[in-house]
Amino acid sequence: MAITNRKEDLLWSTRSQAASRRNYSFFEDISAIPRGSGNEKGLSDYLVKFAKDRNLWVYQDESNNVIIKKEGSEGAKDKAPVMLQGHIDMVCDKLAGVEHDFEKDGLDLIVKDGVLYANGTTLGADNGVAVALMMTVLDDKELEHPPVECVFTTSEEIGLNGAQALDKSQITARTMINMDSEEEGVATVSCAGGLRVQLTRKIERVQAEGTLVQIKAEGLLGGHSGTDIDKERQNANLLMARMADHLLKNTKRTSCELCRRNKKIMQLQESVRCLLSMQIRQKHKKAEKLACDLAEVFADEITSFEPDFSCEIAVTERPERNGGSGRRCKGIRKSDASCSKRNLQTKHQDERVCRCIV
Repeated sequence: MAITNRKEDLLWSTRSQAASRRNYSFFEDISAIPRGSGNEKGLSDYLVKFAKDRNLWVYQDESNNVIIKKEGSEGAKDKAPVMLQGHIDMVCDKLAGVEHDFEKDGLDLIVKDGVLYANGTTLGADNGVAVALMMTVLDDKELEHPPVECVFTTSEEIGLNGAQALDKSQITARTMINMDSEEEGVATVSCAGGLRVQLTRKIERVQAEGTLVQIKAEGLLGGHSGTDIDKERQNANLLMARMADHLLKNTKRTSCELCRRNKKIMQLQESVRCLLSMQIRQKHKKAEKLACDLAEVFADEITSFEPDFSCEIAVTERPERNGGSGRRCKGIRKSDASCSKRNLQTKHQDERVCRCIV
């Protein structure tokens, strides 16, 4: 009995290794094809050819989504079909000084200490791993499985555009495994979902007058809204939106500007720091108090989740004149809970530091 089990274990190990080799080979193949969001046509056509070469049912739409169906293995042909899903686009970013054209160049894959990397660029394992795994299932003639419907969607990274455009009538499966996950061997049974809103509003630019309030939130840990959603990490953009809303409701403002980098994909840095500039008509003391009070609220709320958070508030009265007084309020969290009051400390004649200590 022990010998039989060992033979089965060896057979399973051999099959697993063979599948891993095929999986890696397919990942190499797709990594040679540029596939940034909006540039998935090449990989989409590659998948169609892959299916036709294996006499598999295939569907491709105008958005370059691809569906490939494979009947169940012997003994499982009459089972209910299962849908496997992943997206074929990737986030394209590179290190400073790296020459790489994501529109034309494939990825330069390298292995260090048994770990696969892309040389100076993003790897695209999100969600290239799912694409390679589905190709492995579709290619394997010995794998036991029910009928599978592999769905490859496009432009996921910029708004799930491919999934929204997909003709769902082409799918018969009622059980889906979304393979856009993070940990191998771990299944997540639910998710928080998402919502995208586009607001169009006319903007009128005017010459600003009054007190200038500049607020900078930084030091946040950042993270991913999927894998880190349980860690209560904050987004600087959302904190600044709350700050802007608070000041807009309680002051007579003349202008407001939220600064962020102009990129298609929101980078990590944008979620960990943000700058808000506002021009208001209130005296500097009220503006300073409103902003500092909310900075303290922020610190109270997130102190246990964001150890390096700081909110710096610079208030300048009548900035249109040279030599206007500058006031700076910095919200700081410290481990010394006994220092719970706001301390005012004079640094220069025209500058005052307000520290919100939690």
